[in-house]
Amino acid sequence: MKLLFRKKSLENILESAKKNSFKKTLGVLDLVFIGIGSIIGTGIFVLTGQAAAEHAGPAIALSFLFSALVCVFAGLAYAELASMVPVSGSAYTYTYAVMGEFVAWLVACGLILEYTVASSTVSAGWSGYLVGILKQGGIIIPEYLTKAPSQLCEDGTYCALVNLPAVFVSCFIGTLLYIGTKESVMINRILVSVKLFVIFIFILVAVPKIKFENYQDFMPFGWKGVLSGSAAIFFAYLGFDAVATTAEECKNPKRDLPIGIIGSLLICALIYVVVSLCLTGIVNYKSLANPQPLAQALRDNGSNIGSALVGTGAIAGMLTVLLVMMYGQSRIFFVISRDGLLPKIFSKIHKKHQTPSYSILVVSISVALISGFTPIRTMGDMSSLGTLFAFCLVSIGVLVLRVRRPKLERNFKCPFVNIVAPLSIIGCGFLIIKLLEEHYKPFLIWFILGIIFYIFYGFKNSSLSKSHNRK
Repeated sequence: MKLLFRKKSLENILESAKKNSFKKTLGVLDLVFIGIGSIIGTGIFVLTGQAAAEHAGPAIALSFLFSALVCVFAGLAYAELASMVPVSGSAYTYTYAVMGEFVAWLVACGLILEYTVASSTVSAGWSGYLVGILKQGGIIIPEYLTKAPSQLCEDGTYCALVNLPAVFVSCFIGTLLYIGTKESVMINRILVSVKLFVIFIFILVAVPKIKFENYQDFMPFGWKGVLSGSAAIFFAYLGFDAVATTAEECKNPKRDLPIGIIGSLLICALIYVVVSLCLTGIVNYKSLANPQPLAQALRDNGSNIGSALVGTGAIAGMLTVLLVMMYGQSRIFFVISRDGLLPKIFSKIHKKHQTPSYSILVVSISVALISGFTPIRTMGDMSSLGTLFAFCLVSIGVLVLRVRRPKLERNFKCPFVNIVAPLSIIGCGFLIIKLLEEHYKPFLIWFILGIIFYIFYGFKNSSLSKSHNRK
């Protein structure tokens, strides 16, 4: 039993990281752009309308604030650990050092759920916007090629075969990541700039069209609806932790990682609140349950040009999320493999491109298959569950390290840690409970499969197990 909770020392973790051959190309601005690129996407362009219509009404803005608060608390914990342990494994690596191998493996299962399933959700959301824009231009893709098999077609039958655009975009982004980080980051900067410009256009067009009577029934579902909405849209904040996965490719990780994490999170929280208020102000919240809420809301208000711009921006915006999420997952696979808990092939670096090529291939194929054959709503909630689980353990880790290693160098310290970290744990725990009400079965199955894999492969192949046997 003791071997299940064996730990890697922080010194050993940092030493292992020095042996990799990643290029150190990322500065602080790159990290902020990576954070924004990974956060703003399907959550605001797709899920906001659904959450407003079904859970919170115009009070969806309060839902965004509550989720932002939970994320800020978790983000402060992430920032402290990232400045201490600038390694690409993110929450997995931090937990390995603090709570031991088995708990770290459970966090790894949560992170795989977060990144892979979130990437799949974004691919499916991107497909919905692309199909809508092409339809406006008179190009019709057959319905059976744009939905998952378990989704109903317009004629009320289960006619769908595969969500082909989602499969295509997953493979396209995988190819970009295979080529190299520097090229991917440059494309990310361009697409994030386009995305922010389009959101600014949406706000500019929407503000004069706001009808204050749409706010009269501000909380139609009460506080319960606001909190349910927070759980439903928590997916919108997924990705800020992806900044931590870039640690081994940062020029100055101890200084820049905290700025990238907290800076991108605060910028995105402000954007979400403003956009959600504009959205529920220009149309009645009941009409927002559609796959293109922002674009549709502008169309309903007679702004076809604005709608087309938003649709184009959504396509660009979701590409950045997909890029960063798939990037993050490949780096997490790389670190887990380096520790021996996954096959060594995942930690092989391509000689020419200096990228974890096999990890990228597996991530790309997984995302393509999941997005092609799974409904978008199920994917979003499952991804949020994996993220919240990791956030909880990171917050616990900060508290434990403050007690065990109080003198360890910390370039960034979480302020009021004895208040902030417990609030993060409570907030994440509450949202987990809300999401488990509907999705506890697949969540449990996933973790049971993960534990079985660890017992039969990870435990005996762990680098710690091998060093113990040599002794």
